[in-house]
Amino acid sequence: MGILVCNLTASSQGNRDKETLEREKLIAASQTGAMPLFFDPVGEDIPTIVPGGFNSNHECYLRDGLPNFFNKARKKQDLVIAYIGGSITRGNNLYRMQSAKFIRNMLPGLQLKFINAGISGTGTDLGACRVQEQVLQYRPDLVFIEFAVNNAFPDGMEGMIRQIWKASPTTDICLIYTIFNGQSKIYASGKTPLNIMGLEKIADHYHVPSVHMGLEASVLEQDQKLLWKAGTGTETDKIIFSNDGTHPITAGGNLYAQSIARSLVKMKDHAGAMKDQAKALKHQLPQPLIADNWEDAKMFAPLDVAKFSTGWTGIDPKKSPEFRQFADWFPYIMKADAAGESFTFKFDGSMVGFFDIGGPEVGQLILEIDGKPCTLQKQKGTLALMAGYETKSSDPINRFNSFCNNRYRGQAEFIELPAGIHTIKFSISSIAADKEAILGQNQLEDITDNPDKYHKTAVYIGKLLIRGDVIK
Repeated sequence: MGILVCNLTASSQGNRDKETLEREKLIAASQTGAMPLFFDPVGEDIPTIVPGGFNSNHECYLRDGLPNFFNKARKKQDLVIAYIGGSITRGNNLYRMQSAKFIRNMLPGLQLKFINAGISGTGTDLGACRVQEQVLQYRPDLVFIEFAVNNAFPDGMEGMIRQIWKASPTTDICLIYTIFNGQSKIYASGKTPLNIMGLEKIADHYHVPSVHMGLEASVLEQDQKLLWKAGTGTETDKIIFSNDGTHPITAGGNLYAQSIARSLVKMKDHAGAMKDQAKALKHQLPQPLIADNWEDAKMFAPLDVAKFSTGWTGIDPKKSPEFRQFADWFPYIMKADAAGESFTFKFDGSMVGFFDIGGPEVGQLILEIDGKPCTLQKQKGTLALMAGYETKSSDPINRFNSFCNNRYRGQAEFIELPAGIHTIKFSISSIAADKEAILGQNQLEDITDNPDKYHKTAVYIGKLLIRGDVIK
């Protein structure tokens, strides 16, 4: 194949259209570090929602439903419900809390455990890497997957489904689709957004249910009863769905959650119409729809995979106020801040990457593959390395972006390369990024007032990512 492709996070803008860039900025900037992995939807600050009267055959596609989840519920057995997605899943009262509270009220008296595996600004690529550690190790009975506004990468979605059923064929899965500004009009016209159509092919292939969460809001907007986007403090008698066109405020989150509530009622009735199962139904894995899907994606603690040079130190985020917000993602973080410090590992596969932390002081990394420096070219939002990648020097991979102004956030890098056995080396570059240019005129106050905070080359590695197998 001879092509190395680096799929950048929302910070890497490339040549994508203005609307996509703006949406990704909103997603990336919405929230920063990790929320607690386990949560309990109790408290007066969480709205209590009911299914409501909206009715459309296009809101929920039952397919095989959630047979094992509701069978265990009928038997009064303990249940674990996991949510994995982007910032709309991560945040409180954007839909997750309300829907979890509905499930608790729907199944009174049961022992329920809820998992929040939402990470802002990330898609199914990182989701496929982290689903084992953040979801599957807790043996969930039901997994909601929400990634429609975060690249809707079908290869990653199929990889997640296949990983879940390989690990636990009795776990039920439900795909849930959020939408962003402009897509409501597509739904209102009777059509389905293109990115969601790609995910629906995956859902149909595996017979998993799916919920089009934005359909009711789209109809309300068409009927002039809802404003999809309006600034804080807007005076109106209409429902305001969001302030930014993507992330719902509580009223919009209630509408999202109501769509899940209606769908769960239908799926419970569907499961109840079946005979009571003596044993859990094992979901069968068909042949992959996408041959090169991400079912082989993995995430590792850095020291389990790589050898680090002596300049690296470990940070315990639980003991660091600056990094405590990342403790549920990273038990430890490897840090170095001197040019030339490196880490190396070997693997057999087709993708390598890392899950790291940005901030004012972060620098750039140099990549070497099999001892060869790499020249990377930006192509429509990705970095690509054409065949014959041995060069005299490597292009640096910049870890500083426009959201690193006096704040920290999680970010990830993915590098696709020809399948095979590879030795990977990342080194901190001596070349500094042009941080003033990246921040732009509107964000220069902090870097002007605190130049020493920015004039550093630190790197914070939380996890290493691969597709394939590590070679010790």
